[in-house]
Amino acid sequence: MSVLTGKKAPSFNAKAVVNGCEIVDNFSIEQFLNKKYVLLIFYTKNFSSICPNELYAFEKRLDEFKNRNVEVIACSADSEESHKAFLNTSKENGGVKGVTFPLISDMTKTISSNYGVLYGDYSLNEEDQLTCDGPMIPLRGTFLIDKSGVVQYQTVNFFTLQRNVSEVIRMIDSLIYFEEKGESCLAN
Repeated sequence: MSVLTGKKAPSFNAKAVVNGCEIVDNFSIEQFLNKKYVLLIFYTKNFSSICPNELYAFEKRLDEFKNRNVEVIACSADSEESHKAFLNTSKENGGVKGVTFPLISDMTKTISSNYGVLYGDYSLNEEDQLTCDGPMIPLRGTFLIDKSGVVQYQTVNFFTLQRNVSEVIRMIDSLIYFEEKGESCLAN
């Protein structure tokens, strides 16, 4: 895994589902530069046993992110069609109906690879395509990107370990405090 903290966030253009139903072709974080913070969260896969719970936890607190001028974006290696089906399936049936933040499709695995969260033993072949031994799905990566596009916070969890949304919000508050006051926020 590469450490991106303090570095420019890797750019990408990918298909994504926005507003719960609309597929767009060229979604990127660059559209938020100089306007908003970006919270980019990677999750394992659609219709898994853990991911819906975690995505709902972020959705439940989405207003808190918006009040801090943070755009929440999720990414997995599923197709945009799978994302759309996932977003239109009820919680009782393993979906995330009601989740409103964008879901990025990383079918090529390059976004996950560039952010250092792609799980499995893999390499690039002569045609710059990833080949692997293993599932080639993203670990639970969390990246807080500031308005200038620099990664300020990064964590990566194994598939079975869920994130704590309150801790993510605390880190956002800490970054905002530092930017506004010019001094570090004390622990806790």
